[in-house]
Amino acid sequence: MQDYIPTIGLEIHAELKTRSKMFCPCKNDPEEKNPNVNVCPICMGHPGTLPVPNKEAIRHTLKVGLAVEGTLADFSEFDRKNYFYPDIPKGYQISQYKYPFVSGGKISVKVKENGVDVSRDILLTRIHLEEDTAKSTHDTGDCSLVDYNRSSLPLMELVTEPVMHSGAEASAFAKEFQLILQYLGASDANMEKGEMRVEANISVSKDPNKLGTKVEVKNLNSFKSVERACAYEIERHIGVLENGETIVQETRGFDESTGKTFSQRKKEDSHDYRYFPEPDIPKIYISQIPEFAEVELRKDMAELPSEKRIRYAKEYDIKAGDIEFYVDNKALSDFFEQTIQNFCGDKECVKLASNYIVSDLAGIIKSNAEQTRKERGTNAEEMQTTGQVFPSSFGKMMLMVRDGKLSSRGAKDILAILFTEGGDPEKIADEKGLIQKNDPEALKIIVEKILNENHAVVAEYRAGKLAVLNSLVGLCMKESKGSGNPQLIKEIILGIMGKKF
Repeated sequence: MQDYIPTIGLEIHAELKTRSKMFCPCKNDPEEKNPNVNVCPICMGHPGTLPVPNKEAIRHTLKVGLAVEGTLADFSEFDRKNYFYPDIPKGYQISQYKYPFVSGGKISVKVKENGVDVSRDILLTRIHLEEDTAKSTHDTGDCSLVDYNRSSLPLMELVTEPVMHSGAEASAFAKEFQLILQYLGASDANMEKGEMRVEANISVSKDPNKLGTKVEVKNLNSFKSVERACAYEIERHIGVLENGETIVQETRGFDESTGKTFSQRKKEDSHDYRYFPEPDIPKIYISQIPEFAEVELRKDMAELPSEKRIRYAKEYDIKAGDIEFYVDNKALSDFFEQTIQNFCGDKECVKLASNYIVSDLAGIIKSNAEQTRKERGTNAEEMQTTGQVFPSSFGKMMLMVRDGKLSSRGAKDILAILFTEGGDPEKIADEKGLIQKNDPEALKIIVEKILNENHAVVAEYRAGKLAVLNSLVGLCMKESKGSGNPQLIKEIILGIMGKKF
């Protein structure tokens, strides 16, 4: 069992963000609920109609090519991919075969090997552009319904080399590619909405120089599903081979409820589609289109996730986990960068703010999102608001924490108020009695009260159970309603009990 080498290659489809469809002026609106509204004779394949390529879709594809360090084509063309299915109104799909817009490239991902993070470059084969199919709905009876709103939306397909060896690695790659699409504004790539769809080609072999028979698992709509489906297929392949049987090249689906794949149909080869150049679309010479020159494409390219990681590590010196959090959460990374403008380069404050954003503010946002979803049926992932917390007020609160005016407990309480009501943190702290007390005499009264009320805990401490000191500090903080300086309280406790910590 240990001798088998699993190999995985991915095909990822992403719907691009454009105003119109790939080859016609119909609206590109994935949110449209009414079926067959955004359609016209072109995308419905009526005789005599002529497709016209969407320039913005081509621009998005070329930018993604630059982002992954691929080679942009000088010459490209569209092809007809022939197959008959209700979701293809023309009887063929306009795609690309021999001459894609992008060849090669790589995306770096981090995977764990023996418990250690290892960076790996996943090599790409190509990125090409095509039109999406319609959406089929199969009811419980004998009929199927087809919505052609999605038909002919611009669809970009990325194909990797077969160089991945685990479901975790495949999932990490898909996630990183999604981030690239989102950072570039090429696609929202929401997998739950079908805007990004992953297909995995999986094989196993004992010979490191020879690939086994591959099986394709289609339409994986979450990163977890990618990982689980690959893991299941690897084990299934090994089991089949160990029983002396052979792997059948086929297309399979994935059942999320059982975590198992199931056979759908025999896998087609490229010759089954009878590709030939699309006769109704002229050949495309990229170098003859000035706005597609590399220097022009790079002018308005956004910072990439990999570039952001490097910049955050260099400029802010925050934890690697925090950096990854900001890479994954653009709204909160923007909030973080706006907040730290108040700190004039004070790295202590930068780290302090990052800790509160990643743990406390993110926690409040998540809780609010889940509550909203329960009440209104809203998707929690879409609720990325910081409420009434603004970078200016949040930054002011961080300065209060740094200067000892506000305890950690007090900051958490004020943050909850800011989220729902907004306001000035200093004024809130004053009104709620949360300004941190640093008066030794006032705190001594509180400490003596707590010690007199907790003789058993004091006895435990005197008996050598030093860990209970923190519980005494906590009780004093509670008595002070979170306004006491915890370090000063600890010193007063130790002074009264006549023992050093």
